[in-house]
Amino acid sequence: MDASSNPPIRAAREISGARPERPVPAATPELGDFTTDYRVVILMAIAVAVGAASVGTAWALLRLITLCTNLAYYGRLSLEPLPISGSPLGWYSLFVPIAGCFIIGLMARYGSEKIRGHGIPEAIEAILIGKSRISPKVAVLKPLSSAISIGTGGPFGAEGPIIMTGGAVGSLLAQMFHLSSAERKALLVAGAAAGMTGIFGTPIAAVLLSVELLLFEWKPRSILPVIVAVAVSAGARTLILDPAPLFAYHGAMDPTLNGMVSWALVGLAAGLVSGVLTSMVYGSEDLFQKLPIHWMWWPLLGGLAIGIGGLIEPAALGVGYENIRALLAGDMPLNAALLLLVVKAVIWAIALGSGTSGGVLAPLLIFGGALGALLANVLPPADVGFWSLLGMAAMMGGTMRAPLTATLFAMELTGDYAAALPLLVACGIAYATTVLILKRSILTEKIARRGLHITREYHADPFDQTHVGDVMIRQVDALPATWSVGEAIDHFMATEHRHKSYPVILQDRQVVAMVSRADILAWLQEGDDLDRAAPITERIDDVGLILARPEELVSHVADRMAQTGAGRVPVINENHQLAGLVARKDLLAARARRSAEERDHAAHLGWWRSAGS
Repeated sequence: MDASSNPPIRAAREISGARPERPVPAATPELGDFTTDYRVVILMAIAVAVGAASVGTAWALLRLITLCTNLAYYGRLSLEPLPISGSPLGWYSLFVPIAGCFIIGLMARYGSEKIRGHGIPEAIEAILIGKSRISPKVAVLKPLSSAISIGTGGPFGAEGPIIMTGGAVGSLLAQMFHLSSAERKALLVAGAAAGMTGIFGTPIAAVLLSVELLLFEWKPRSILPVIVAVAVSAGARTLILDPAPLFAYHGAMDPTLNGMVSWALVGLAAGLVSGVLTSMVYGSEDLFQKLPIHWMWWPLLGGLAIGIGGLIEPAALGVGYENIRALLAGDMPLNAALLLLVVKAVIWAIALGSGTSGGVLAPLLIFGGALGALLANVLPPADVGFWSLLGMAAMMGGTMRAPLTATLFAMELTGDYAAALPLLVACGIAYATTVLILKRSILTEKIARRGLHITREYHADPFDQTHVGDVMIRQVDALPATWSVGEAIDHFMATEHRHKSYPVILQDRQVVAMVSRADILAWLQEGDDLDRAAPITERIDDVGLILARPEELVSHVADRMAQTGAGRVPVINENHQLAGLVARKDLLAARARRSAEERDHAAHLGWWRSAGS
């Protein structure tokens, strides 16, 4: 751009009394509660298809598991639900899970390694580092491998695979419409939540699961497609599956002080057992990592453990929904509950550590239900099923670090909304326990072992809560527009400390440009050709000049600085006069102050200790 054609620079050259046009701050977003626009309507429309497809996928997965079970244990090509424990194979059933896990190892080795594991970590990984893209191959192989795994006795649930598969449905539709990464994430999570709703009929809990585990944000753009997909899934589910709660149960306990302490004790016990279970899973994985064989063969060894466990306690095999019903009904003897808890936990941990495909939610319900049944003997008088229900929810809330999801999940799963307070207390204490004793959950530990550390603490961006006027420097060094090139060079070359750039202002302190050390070095490279007497305004212009206003949010200015690489931004008042300046160090200082406020509790704790000594 020719500087002579620029009104502010031309005015500075001519030193005229006329008021020139001035550079103005870039247009900033209109402030409001949310940044969502009408494009979310498109996402909500696509979410209708995502919800319908996900519930259909859930129905197909359940039928596929039944088919695999009947083929493997009864030799029947039938969709009639038959229990594994009634199989006529006898001790030959030992080889069924071995064969199933061997097939899964082959599918993972020659199909896709992403089918290994329990589904939710893979969905999180796709969101965080895969730009919410899931391949069609995974969408097909994940439910197929899970059906084989569970159908041949694997002690897993169907929810993890369907969350991954439903997410794949949402991701594939988003890719088909060439949506952005953020929009793909919304539909991926919508599919995952719709799939979970299709399996369990728990729409509110599925939405909360999205918020607590998958979205990593709270925005209408993300949550509205999830709600639409979940609603469609819940409605469609009533047409193809039983609309009644999956594990109908009603039992309550009056909210007395003694009762609340007992609820908290259940949560504490579930939190401690959650830590043990998580350690067992990853301890098993560590042992498999040390084996001198390819990981393709690990599931075969996991299948051997499953087979042995099935000979000891056949009820430990498969999804085990009948065990959940028995625990809620109080029909399971204590010795049976203890045996189920120990055997299923051991084979579950070994099988997951081996990389077999399957979910964790249903097993957690069984572990927690068995724990609650065992604790019922030492807790205040109440229905055994009530304590099992609290144990189920607390085990899920603590292990998955999702207390709100677990509370609503247990209520929707049983239809027992009167148990809201006991469930919330138990889940909250279990959550607190695992947060304090474990650095990561059973879900995030797997991701961390792949080199991706994530944090589950969400908070408002301090830059969105701070105005430029709160962080800017008000006493600003500036260069007069009347200076010559030589004067500017001498100023930058002076021995005393100098900034990397300065605003260039007219006599009325209106900003016309920025001059930087890089500009000075470029001029010096001209050598003898440099006209040091030329006005500085002949060598600079306002192209790319970034300005800010005191009332702007710091986040808006920080975004513009990041986009342009600007290190210092002049701040102007309503008269376009220089009022201050914002530098990178000011942004860092603002963030440091917010962090200090978060850490302030340490100072108060120190005062308390001093006062008590």
